[in-house]
Amino acid sequence: MSNYKILGVIVLKCPFCGFDESKVIDSRPTDEGVRIRRRRECLSCQKRFTTYEIIESLPLLVIKKDNSREAFDRNKLLNSLLRACEKRTVSFDELQKAVDEIENILQNSLDREITSQKIGELAMEKLMALDEVAYVRFASVYRQFRDINIFMDELKKLMESK
Repeated sequence: MSNYKILGVIVLKCPFCGFDESKVIDSRPTDEGVRIRRRRECLSCQKRFTTYEIIESLPLLVIKKDNSREAFDRNKLLNSLLRACEKRTVSFDELQKAVDEIENILQNSLDREITSQKIGELAMEKLMALDEVAYVRFASVYRQFRDINIFMDELKKLMESK
């Protein structure tokens, strides 16, 4: 499906016949208001199709430990959470929701540059609420535990917070 802008109006071509005009039958927010789902009907062939509008946001830059910068990549965050939750009972939807919440927190902050440490702390906060084992796995990689004593200190903190 191609789209192009004409005088501020987005024109969507029908994916079935290529006609330029359609009418909106139904609109509703999805993903906690991040996207809008629209059911449309082609004015030529009368077939229906769905489009999603995504609210455009300003790019976030991540400041890494070596002070280099890269664009925030939600897939990178999701993959690290998936690794921590491997063989655990945490669903993919729960992880996507956690990533959405982290991204919303970052987007709503006034800072356009966020440290990787801040992202890691937010991820650990979400994991602690979802699954303690996944939290410890993530923390062990993120905090780079060098010996068993540091690891045990983290476990003690976890036990005290219960």
